[in-house]
Amino acid sequence: MVSKYYKETYGEKVYKLPVALPLTCPNRDGSAGVGGCTFCGEIGAGYENRPAWMTVRMQLEENIAHIGPKYKAKKFIPYYQNFSNTYLGLDDFKSYMEQGCIDEAVGIAIATRPDCIADEYLDILADIRDRFQKDIYIELGLQTVNYDTLEKINRGHDLAQFIDAVIRIKRYGFNVTTHMIVNLPWDTMKDTIEGARILSALGVDQVKLHALYIVKNTLMAKWYQEGQFTLISAEEYADRVVNFVRHLHPDIVLQRLVGRAPEDNTLFTNWSMGWWRVQDLIDDKLDELDAHQGDLCDYLNGKAVRKFID
Repeated sequence: MVSKYYKETYGEKVYKLPVALPLTCPNRDGSAGVGGCTFCGEIGAGYENRPAWMTVRMQLEENIAHIGPKYKAKKFIPYYQNFSNTYLGLDDFKSYMEQGCIDEAVGIAIATRPDCIADEYLDILADIRDRFQKDIYIELGLQTVNYDTLEKINRGHDLAQFIDAVIRIKRYGFNVTTHMIVNLPWDTMKDTIEGARILSALGVDQVKLHALYIVKNTLMAKWYQEGQFTLISAEEYADRVVNFVRHLHPDIVLQRLVGRAPEDNTLFTNWSMGWWRVQDLIDDKLDELDAHQGDLCDYLNGKAVRKFID
């Protein structure tokens, strides 16, 4: 898990500090679409963020004051979390990223979209890495590899753009994290497994999984209330996660297998269970199968010709 990765990489506990910027996404303002992702609320993913009107330094200082003493942490990663954090003019992007390079930071993490990755932005991040000696973590929302589902949820980008973004980021040696939702109503177990296989083939560094939240006042919430789709059970979700994990390359760091969202802002969150109960379902299924991450990752490097090599 990611806590182990951070400790092995930096020698001690490292905590991510959420940062909110005053920005949006290209599938909200008309560049790639309007309305945003059908599951995304008005604040994006930043439920625990400070207000975006605060400066980056102010947000970091408040979060360090809260998290540092509570967890006895001294090292942090500012996490630009809400919406698409490379969807900015180049000068603004550079300024915001530099503001996150505080002494206590070992790196910066930038959440964004595949269609918001361009070499000019990566050049800025490479310069920041070299000048400030900070690791660069880029988190890409993909959610599914099913192109029909990508269109259904109004992502505004396709799988090819995701592949292009990962290849470009990897050329710079940055760390790539991919976000996946493995229980979207239009996806199957085959989509889940193919997602793990594609991420493994691309060599992403980390993965975040979570179940679909039905956020109030979204198009997804309207469809849910009208009965336009049904959601799989918690047990089926655990089955999908187990299959995803088993097909995922063992070197990829799993940041999480289930997420959290405030219940008062959602119509559906984790089957009204605590996230740890869903995690227990997953762990129990792995134990029952005597399975582990990557034990079904046998499809890379020319599977059909191995009989001529081994």
